[in-house]
Amino acid sequence: MTIHIATDVGGTFTDLVLYDYDPATLSGELRSLKVDTTPPHFEQGVLNALAKSGVDLSQVALLAHGATVVINALTERRGAKTALVTTRGFRDVLEIGRGNRPDLFNLNFVKPVAFVERYLRAEVSERVTHLGQVQQQPALGELAEVAALFQREGVEAIAVCCLHAYRNPVNEQAIAEELRRLLPQVPVVASHEISREWREYERSNTTVASAYVSPVVRRYVGALEASVAEMGFRGQLYLMQSNGGMTSSAGATANPVSMVESGPASGMLAAQALGQLIGEQNIIALDVGGTTAKCTLIHKGRLPVTTEYHIERTPKHPGYPIQTAVIDLVEIGQGGGSIASVDAGGRLQVGPRSAGASPGPVAYGRGGAHITTTDANLALGRIDAQHFLGGQVQPDVPAVQRSLTALGEPLGISAEQAAQGVLRLANANMVNALKLVSTNKGYDPRDFVLMAFGGGGALHAVELAEELRIPRVVIPTNAAVFSAWGMLLTDVRRDYTLTELTALDEGAAPKVTEVFAQMEAHARSDFGKQGLEPSALSFSHFADLRYLGQEHTVKVPVALLTLVSTQGLKDLIESFSADHETRYTYRLNDTAVELVNFHLVATVHVVKPKPRLRAVGQASVADARVGTRQVFFEHHGSTEAVLYDNQRLEPGMQLVGPAVVQDPVSSLVLPPGHRLSMDSYGNLVIDLQLQPTQEVSA
Repeated sequence: MTIHIATDVGGTFTDLVLYDYDPATLSGELRSLKVDTTPPHFEQGVLNALAKSGVDLSQVALLAHGATVVINALTERRGAKTALVTTRGFRDVLEIGRGNRPDLFNLNFVKPVAFVERYLRAEVSERVTHLGQVQQQPALGELAEVAALFQREGVEAIAVCCLHAYRNPVNEQAIAEELRRLLPQVPVVASHEISREWREYERSNTTVASAYVSPVVRRYVGALEASVAEMGFRGQLYLMQSNGGMTSSAGATANPVSMVESGPASGMLAAQALGQLIGEQNIIALDVGGTTAKCTLIHKGRLPVTTEYHIERTPKHPGYPIQTAVIDLVEIGQGGGSIASVDAGGRLQVGPRSAGASPGPVAYGRGGAHITTTDANLALGRIDAQHFLGGQVQPDVPAVQRSLTALGEPLGISAEQAAQGVLRLANANMVNALKLVSTNKGYDPRDFVLMAFGGGGALHAVELAEELRIPRVVIPTNAAVFSAWGMLLTDVRRDYTLTELTALDEGAAPKVTEVFAQMEAHARSDFGKQGLEPSALSFSHFADLRYLGQEHTVKVPVALLTLVSTQGLKDLIESFSADHETRYTYRLNDTAVELVNFHLVATVHVVKPKPRLRAVGQASVADARVGTRQVFFEHHGSTEAVLYDNQRLEPGMQLVGPAVVQDPVSSLVLPPGHRLSMDSYGNLVIDLQLQPTQEVSA
């Protein structure tokens, strides 16, 4: 037998999924568990989960790990003291940024503060043209004084980003190598190693961000490797990336910013994989954890990947661009631990602050004093107080009631009304996030199914679907640890992008084919340096296209084998026009199309769990019934609901709400009238009975 393990560090819980399988048949056993996350030493939660699993790590062949270490270091400003070396005359690119003020009429607007202070932004005489021609060789002699300054100031990481290095990195390579010679103890990150796309500000900020977190990631990965090695682990450690793929520990330390959205990506990948298994190609995936809610839209089985990603972006703040491949998702501060409060204007709000794992919600009895979404669900009967957290914790219900009363007092409402308000606001926040990935991008939610997972997904999913008139909801069989399970479905992957403007005319095919061939050769070299067999690589090809004269692009897949024909080129342009029309509601049939970015996805296959059919016996739905209680439903008020044990349900069984289907770590709230069934894999499928006259949000 062979063992693969995945661990996912969330803001509240650290999840572990173990796959013990027979290499000959790929069939085996899946086990899962949860432990508290342990900030700021997040690796300790991983070690606690491994210890709790009881597995002999010397028998584990693969350990996949998703962590929030990069995003935490960026948002909490806990990175290294970083310097920037750039082309002479361009030290202030980070300061100038973009004129993209979201709060346009705010006279008190303050621009984002650069991650590198101005006195640590050094210039070097060199120049490469926008065509990639070397106009001036780098004056490497200037770097001795620069290195001395950095050493005096205690610089811990250096970013190198030269003008137009995405077209030709030769000058940037020479500067980076000289700095590594002068300061061998300081990590040096060059922009061409991180991004080969144009846009100087975005590329500069991405390089700086990668350098900023580089020492943090090195320490974290090093500590994790050393700790699991002490526990006997001799297998392969992989780190989850934002693009939905894994990388080796060497790859993670070489390009740390690729892990900026490490954890959420695997859940979305799992949603795509499950959709393929059950025949659902159009999915809105929603992950509701303890701290945040994340969602994305999967159309025709394609998971969207973008390099136009920002951290800390809000309606009033432009945030910071991170030009790395990231699954295109929306993340909001809304989870089970989101704190409810009354603002200065006397209005109730929920999130984005979270109670986290410690002290956690009031119900945990660990000293938490602020009502959270979990507390509201408990008070409204939506979570079973008798089996709270799998029966491991006896919830402090009196404390929850006291805190709800205190929350409601300034609003002039009762404790029960306060709990209902918290639930409604939490749902409204998540509905808005779902609209951002669907209606705001030209997609009708009624054409999709909602796949909800995470510890809180099933609590809210059906009521969110009611609001958006989504006809079907799917709750995966392992919903509470779905993101960790997704890591076991992940291949080793790296995305390569290259900006090279190319007109898609009749003679474009040879050039497109040649550029992709060069990128493939580079990918084979990269994977070989990481100790992976280049011959095991497989490639997928994409292109960012736009109509001539436009600013922004639409990413479409490229069928490289058919591109050499005239019809293949026409098919590519038609695919782009169709996607453009979906996104922007129009197409320009008589306008030339231009290829802006070449996008190559290189992957190495990893053995994945083989889905198991759930056993079918002679039991009936009545055998899964465990009682009744009063439950509050957002659109139906408080009513008596039937309680079912999810572990006793079998494929083919059906039931109708009002009901609550519960297992040790999550609860599915089924409002009146909707029908639930279990499919052959143990997933819960809810078909909504939407009334034509039912009021819903537009």
